[in-house]
Formats: sequence, C-alpha cells, structure tokens
Amino acid sequence: MHKKQRLSVPVVGGSSLLVIFAVLCMTVFALLSLSTVLADGRLNQASVEAVSAYYTADTQAEEIFARLRQGELPEEVTETNGIYTYSCPISENQALQVELQKTAEGWKVLRWQAVVTAEWEEDTLNLWDGEL
Repeated sequence: MHKKQRLSVPVVGGSSLLVIFAVLCMTVFALLSLSTVLADGRLNQASVEAVSAYYTADTQAEEIFARLRQGELPEEVTETNGIYTYSCPISENQALQVELQKTAEGWKVLRWQAVVTAEWEEDTLNLWDGEL
C-alpha cells in the first residue's frame, strides 16, 4: 500500500526572525536619521538668513553712523538734546535700534540693540479654578 507522505512546513527559526527584526530596526533608524538631517538643514537655512539679515541691518547702521561722524544729519536720524536716534529694519518683526551721543572726546554709543517690533498679543487661557 501507499504510505502517506507528509508535507513538512518550512520552519522559520529564531535566527530568521532576528534578521527580519534587525532589518526592520535599521530601516526605521535610517528614516529617523533622514528626517533629522532634513530638519537640521531647514534650521541651518533659517539661521543663515537671520544672521545675514542682522548683519545687513548692522552695515546700514554703520553707514548712517559714518555719515553722522562726517557732520551730515541723515533724514532717518532724529536728534533730541544731543542724542541721535535711528532704527534699521532686520526683519518684519525685528529692528536694530541705535542711540548715539556726541561728546567732547567723540561719539558715545548708548544703544546698539536688536529689538522686537511686532505687536504683542496677549494669550489667555481659561483655567479651572477648582469650583464646579
């Protein structure tokens, strides 16, 4: 008579599962690394643009200061009691504000500061005070 042959199912061993898990982990880590590099690139570009905008405003402020030292009063400069004030835009939300004073020895820098020029908007939170 015929003997019944059994078909054996291939057994997936522990080493195969370990290899599949390792490949899956490496794929996930590669994707996380890629997203981190892209985010760092965007942050780096924003930093470059911010620094470039600041130094452009600083250069403009230095040019105005040079004109003041030559005895010229540029139209963007206001003078009050011997204090010369002007502002150079850095971005739509920031400006470089400068205050100078002419003394007997030369010029004294009272203020050379980047300030926020955006309108402040108050955020309110409705918090529970503990009563029903």
